[in-house]
Amino acid sequence: MMLTQPEKHAKELRELLAKYSYEYHVLDNPSVSNDIWDSLLAELKRIEFEHPELITIDSPTQRVGSELLGGFQKVTHKSRMLSLNDVFDRADVEAWVKRMDNLLPGRQHEYFTDIKMDGLACALIYQDGLFIQAITRGDGFVGEDVTENVRTIKNVPLRLIDTDGFDEFLLGRTEVRGEIVMLRKDFEKLNKKRVAAGEPVFANPRNLAAGTIRQLDPQLVAERPLHFRAYDLIRDNVLDLPTNIFTYEVLSALGFTRNQQASVFNNLDGVVKFVDNWDEKRHDLPFNTDGLVIKVNDRAQFTKLGVVGKQPRAAVAYKYAPEQATTMVRDIVISIGRTGAATPVAVFDPVVVAGTTVRHASLHNADEIERLDIRIGDTVVIFKAGDIIPQVQSVVLELRPKNAELFNFGKALSNQYPELQFDRSEGEVVYRVVGVTSDLLLKRGLEHFASKGALDIDTLGEKNVVALVDAGLVNDLADIYSITFGQLLKLDRFAETSAKKLVTAITEKKSPLLERFVYGLGIRHVGIQTATDLINRFNSLDDLSEATIEQLQDIDGIGNVVAESIIAWFADPDNEALIEKFNSLGVKPVYVKKDGRLSGMNFVITGTIQTMSRDQAADDIRALGGTFQTAVAKDTTYLVVGEKAGASKIKKAKEYGINIINEQQLIEMIKG
Repeated sequence: MMLTQPEKHAKELRELLAKYSYEYHVLDNPSVSNDIWDSLLAELKRIEFEHPELITIDSPTQRVGSELLGGFQKVTHKSRMLSLNDVFDRADVEAWVKRMDNLLPGRQHEYFTDIKMDGLACALIYQDGLFIQAITRGDGFVGEDVTENVRTIKNVPLRLIDTDGFDEFLLGRTEVRGEIVMLRKDFEKLNKKRVAAGEPVFANPRNLAAGTIRQLDPQLVAERPLHFRAYDLIRDNVLDLPTNIFTYEVLSALGFTRNQQASVFNNLDGVVKFVDNWDEKRHDLPFNTDGLVIKVNDRAQFTKLGVVGKQPRAAVAYKYAPEQATTMVRDIVISIGRTGAATPVAVFDPVVVAGTTVRHASLHNADEIERLDIRIGDTVVIFKAGDIIPQVQSVVLELRPKNAELFNFGKALSNQYPELQFDRSEGEVVYRVVGVTSDLLLKRGLEHFASKGALDIDTLGEKNVVALVDAGLVNDLADIYSITFGQLLKLDRFAETSAKKLVTAITEKKSPLLERFVYGLGIRHVGIQTATDLINRFNSLDDLSEATIEQLQDIDGIGNVVAESIIAWFADPDNEALIEKFNSLGVKPVYVKKDGRLSGMNFVITGTIQTMSRDQAADDIRALGGTFQTAVAKDTTYLVVGEKAGASKIKKAKEYGINIINEQQLIEMIKG
């Protein structure tokens, strides 16, 4: 992305990040999530990398923390509490290792890995085995004395345990560093109590832990279930702790809670496997996390590698894909769907959200644009609904360009589709194309009719659809069945082989499955599962066309809106003529009675399955009377978990008590 005014944009980002930092670190009342902060900070880092002359001493990239909260005594750390550089994939990790190899050539590295906890960093000081002080990280150099509050945390040892073989750690000064967190179960329990008491709930465990530890009343702190998990130990004699994994053994011996997931690997393959494993399992941890810590295990090597700025060379933080991110809207275009609905779409700079790169998101309708007050040039917060569909959550108004204009939906329709007329009916939120004979609407409808989910007509893709419609060979969906070999040869796009192939493909689909045919007609609100449910109830097109609203609403999942849409479609004279035309051209959709072995069972698939496509699995389930759902609901019977499955669906399935099966179990059910 090229910015015409990088200096101005960098200044805006610094000011906004300073505001967010003050809210988070000083007031303990953040207005944005950590993902949004990280995304904006990454943008500022990119600008400063491309334009180093724009780096200022007050840039948040030049310091660890922010201004300290008043009310506590300031304490200087004996050794600085550093932050870690972030990495996001294997290539980043390999680059990190290469940099270390250049500094320590010929040295073999062992890699210590652990879960990165999402809490408040704190250092506990022990003198001759007795707890004497607790200091928050603060800005890395100076923290706050929160001793009395930390003393109330029940899993913090007030005296270190005297364990055989670890006697020296009870002598002199021992500093234990870790995270103060609130476990998920405790957080949920606390919020339930607040709901019962009519009090507002807390936003998230991390903010609550940070806010609690800074309370001036230790009694209030004692009432909240905070938890300390250690991750490092510092001694005056560095020889006391040769490796990081041994340090963890010492922490356990002295009586500290520490992560049991920590592991050591002698190669990057092991590290990457650990990363991938916890990407899937991290949502099952008792605390929140956004990634992992990867360190050189040998602490002598760690020290030799030194520090650059505020980050050690021998450690990185592996960050998992954010669930939110920010990006800049470059344009708002309007898409015309197969039903003639005009849907606005935000086109923005590519951004990674929940593991995938997204470049655009639906804005749904004119009312939604007005509600968000979204404009071209705005920086927006992107999230994924159900970990699948990218959506715009909000606009970062502080970064709005001064010349950003309100989006005029009507004007945009006229500019983008001057040949079409649109109408917004009373009570509707969507603008629709006026007239069902529009070439554009016909092209969209024919693409859908021939698509894989509908009739799956080979070679009848977008370009061939455009060629047929533009040549006047197709004026409605049924016309494709009257196309001849000779007509195709007259078009520039077709030679003998391609013409014969298309005619054959169309002819082979004169007896499609009835549910696929109904889906292909493009009736508003009727997806493939609804079409399947309709055909399971009405075994012919004639019966379906004569169904009453009451009969339609008797089908599970069909409400008044869908029922009215179906009634309206079959009541339209043009559609009645279309069905007659299909009949006259020999198109006879086939109803196949379902086996019924999976009747009454609802299936959802999450992740990637190996032995068949998701569409094929859905077809097989429906063929046996089952229902294929796209989202986990209370009536879901089975959740099929493939590779890289979505954690949110698994979590919801467990909450609802839904059966969780693997791909092989699904295959066995299908095969009977």
